Amino acid sequence: MKQKLIHIIIDNIKTLIFAIIIAVLIRSLFFQPFYIPSSSMEPTLLIGDRIFVNKYKYGYSKHSFPFSPNFSDKRFFYKTPQRGDLVVFKTPADNRTDYIKRLIGLPGETIQFINGNLFINNQKILKSKTDYNVDVRCGPFKFNTNIFKETLPNGKSYYVAYNSETKIENSDKYVVPDKHYFFIGDNRDCSKDSRFLTSVGYVNQINLVGRASFIFFSNDTITSPLLKFWNINDSIRIKRFFKKL
Repeated sequence: MKQKLIHIIIDNIKTLIFAIIIAVLIRSLFFQPFYIPSSSMEPTLLIGDRIFVNKYKYGYSKHSFPFSPNFSDKRFFYKTPQRGDLVVFKTPADNRTDYIKRLIGLPGETIQFINGNLFINNQKILKSKTDYNVDVRCGPFKFNTNIFKETLPNGKSYYVAYNSETKIENSDKYVVPDKHYFFIGDNRDCSKDSRFLTSVGYVNQINLVGRASFIFFSNDTITSPLLKFWNINDSIRIKRFFKKL
C-alpha cells in the first residue's frame, strides 16, 4: 500500500513537471499572454486588456525565455519587424521590464516631430483628424483628446490620441542606429517611449519579445474591477474579446 502511494506521488510529480515544461515551451516559443497596465497605447489598447503575443514572428533571443537567461547575444531565425507593428520588447534600461509600443522607425532612419506632425526621413506622415474627441487616461488623470488616423509609408493605418488642450513639442531629429528600432505610443502625450533616450531610447533587435496578435480578454480594472462583482456588466468589455491587433 505504501509503495503504491509512493508510485502515485512520483507519477503525479512527473506529470506536473511535464506540464510545466510544455507550458514554458509554448510560452517561450509560440504565444505568451500579457496584461496592459498603462494608458500609453490608448485608444488602441486600454488598461485591463489581456493580449496574446506571437513569440516566433521575429525569431528568438534570450528575451524570448523566462528571466532572459544570458546564453547568447544573438537572435535566431530572425525575421524583420514591419513598420506599424505593435511590439512587446524589454526596455534597454534594465533588459527586464516589458513595454508595448508601435514600431515607427527602422534602422538607419530619421524620426522627428515638427508642429505636432510625425516625420520619417524628412517626409511628413499622413495624419487626418477624425470626428472623435474622447477622454483618455494618463496615470491617475484623464484628459480630452483629438483622435487622428495616421498612415505610414507602407500603408499601415491606426489611430493616435493627442491632448486637445496642448500641442506636442517639436523634437530633435532622432537617428536610429543599426540593428535598432524606434517605438512610440499611440497616446502621444502620455507615453514613455523611444523619444526618451535615457529611459527607453533606441531598442536593440535582441530586446524584441514578439508582436501583439489579439486581445483575448478585457475588463475595466480601474472604475469597475472584477472584485466588485455587482459591477461585472460595467467591468467586462465583451466587444474587445478576440479583437485582432
